[in-house]
Amino acid sequence: MNSAHELLKLFTATRLHTHKLCEPLEKEDYVVQPIVDVSPPKWHLGHTTWFFEEFLLDKNLPGYQRYHEQYAYVFNSYYESIGARVVRTDRGNLSRPSVDEVYKYRAHVTYHMEQLLKNHWKEELLPILEIGIHHEKQHQELLLTDIKYILGNNPLLPIYGDVKDEVFINSDAQKWQEIPAQIYEIGHSNSEFCYDNEQPKHRVFLESYRISSNLVSCGEWIEFISAGGYKNVMLWHTEGWDWVQKNNITAPMYWYQEGNDWKQYTLNGIQKVDKNSAVTHISYYEAFAFAQWKGMRLPTEFEWEAAQKQFNWGKRWEWTESAYLPYPNYKKPDGALGEYNGKFMVNQKVLRGCSIATPPQHARPTYRNFFHPNLRWQFTSLRLVQSL
Repeated sequence: MNSAHELLKLFTATRLHTHKLCEPLEKEDYVVQPIVDVSPPKWHLGHTTWFFEEFLLDKNLPGYQRYHEQYAYVFNSYYESIGARVVRTDRGNLSRPSVDEVYKYRAHVTYHMEQLLKNHWKEELLPILEIGIHHEKQHQELLLTDIKYILGNNPLLPIYGDVKDEVFINSDAQKWQEIPAQIYEIGHSNSEFCYDNEQPKHRVFLESYRISSNLVSCGEWIEFISAGGYKNVMLWHTEGWDWVQKNNITAPMYWYQEGNDWKQYTLNGIQKVDKNSAVTHISYYEAFAFAQWKGMRLPTEFEWEAAQKQFNWGKRWEWTESAYLPYPNYKKPDGALGEYNGKFMVNQKVLRGCSIATPPQHARPTYRNFFHPNLRWQFTSLRLVQSL
């Protein structure tokens, strides 16, 4: 996808999809920040707009005037080399700019991006534009999960709308795929877009193992709860056990018990937990403990990638046993965009796959997501592995 026309179509479709995700919201929903990990929808709208203004328009569109000089301060996320910014915990305190003003900002930047692509396009800008588009796609995923947290922690438990496949049923029979011991190639290699943390392609040797074709089900998770899984210290890392005790964790996020039934909040409203559906909204700590309880383990990210053609993935982010680290011979990009991935390669776990919140044209088998082990507001799940 190198032509300016194709890029313009993808850019326009991406911008419109962000707006579509926000259509069910009330004005008041746009400004809420319940916890540090959840950003207000208004901030997502502004930040993804600032990215194009900062990295493309300001330097490459002749005569371009920034919409507002202070927006770089308001909507910068973590780019230290760009300049000062609003502290992440304070994003929910920004009553101004208003929601209407942020949409005007988006329209301003979108219009001028169209002018850049139509009248002043340079091929050397392609890598930055691609990152900008996929950066907004990443925020679309975060936006939907943040909206779910905002609404799901409101006492009224409001319905967002009809989200297809949020409750994902494992429709195929469970199979265990055996993967032979050998050397495998890992990482992205074709000409399509990828992030720098998916490269360079390299080889790893894997011992033989077998991997589940299905994600762990809610029925299995209920068995884990009933067996005292959240009370058995022997199943947990010390750090995970401290987290369970401190936060009184007794079930996946959004679950609660009503009589003998387990129910959960979904974007479609309260629903009874379907035992055949894939479990979701669990932390790495919980995934590890469950695997211990089953006498199994989580796959490494390399085992996951080597086996991914053998199972149906794409409805849940899947925890792996791998720490988020650079690949051999990884080189961080120059300039501010070098802050995109490289500086986060510490104290986090890799997730593979994608989820129902992942927008079109964004997922691929080599994509590496990463979060701290305690986080579970994303659509996270697990599949199990046994060594042979």
